[in-house]
Amino acid sequence: MVKNKYIYYLFLINALINVINFVPRGLIAQRFNGAAMAIVVSVPIGLTLMYLCVKMMNKFPGEGLPEILNANFPRLVSKVMLFGHTLFWYFAGLITLVAFVDVTMRYITSDVSPLLIMVGFLVVVCLAIRLTSESILYGLEVLIVINVPIIIYVLFKALLNPMFSWDAVMQVITYSLKAPSYGAIAQATFIFTGYLNLAVFNRVFDKVRIRQLWLIGIFGFLTLVVTVFIPIGYQGTINVERHVYPWFSTADVLRTKNFIIERVLFFFYFTYLTLSLVSSIIHWHVALEMFKGLFTTKEKKKRKIDPEWWMILAFCAAALILMNTNQFVRDRAGLLYLDGRLIAEMILIFSLYLAHKRRRAKKRE
Repeated sequence: MVKNKYIYYLFLINALINVINFVPRGLIAQRFNGAAMAIVVSVPIGLTLMYLCVKMMNKFPGEGLPEILNANFPRLVSKVMLFGHTLFWYFAGLITLVAFVDVTMRYITSDVSPLLIMVGFLVVVCLAIRLTSESILYGLEVLIVINVPIIIYVLFKALLNPMFSWDAVMQVITYSLKAPSYGAIAQATFIFTGYLNLAVFNRVFDKVRIRQLWLIGIFGFLTLVVTVFIPIGYQGTINVERHVYPWFSTADVLRTKNFIIERVLFFFYFTYLTLSLVSSIIHWHVALEMFKGLFTTKEKKKRKIDPEWWMILAFCAAALILMNTNQFVRDRAGLLYLDGRLIAEMILIFSLYLAHKRRRAKKRE
């Protein structure tokens, strides 16, 4: 069993990784149409879902979602739910990998084949997802401890730079009272969803305790504010929408005299490269365990067949196919994923509640 602190690391990795992908792009696109209010609203929604999920998972100490669903629902229902959750977790890791291949091509090197970059990422991720959940959490801790000081340094560097336009930020804040759309709320709440990985990692926790929930709310709120408003402060209220990866474009304009490398972009890239890979490893590790749960019968807790390598090959094949889609398709798919994720999250929590009720009813019989 691992210590309780690892639940905070699961939250942190999702919070940190959200700046590189569809969350800032989606919220910036709605900066005049309720993005600021969506950030405010997302805090109570995210914290409530986090509290409910942790409370429900604590009803099943040492068990993952596959064991819970297989033991408390009809076989067909549990398989459908597990398959659906497998797809969501798989897609979460996939969009991060595909986006980072694109980032590498745009900002670091346009000479290397994108296929070669993706194969390199897939080798690392696919070898790591077969590790035990404890090993992955220990690796996550090391990377968080190394990378968080670098991210804090970049944030201060960005905020204290005279090129940062507070006028642009204030102009967007004047639209704060606009009502948010469902899409904006779904995108903003993504930052809080790291706890959902308890669906598998709950196996290695004795009992999860989240103390000082309000601190997580403040941290999530500030992270979202920084995610949206720093790119606006550098690129302006209008031009910011024209950047595919607004945070990498922002890092590209920053310079530092305190490192061997002058351009902040380079160490920002390598910081987020390691975080992106470990985020994908966590998501695909959960997806793999979910999929393996499809082959576990209620009577026998042993799997009939071991589909691990076939599943990993399917992961890789789908990643290579999606990598060849154009930017517009990937953007649309990423935003659709964020919209569907919020509903899937609620379904997951409700299914845990039903499983708990069914288990209690069985014990009374």
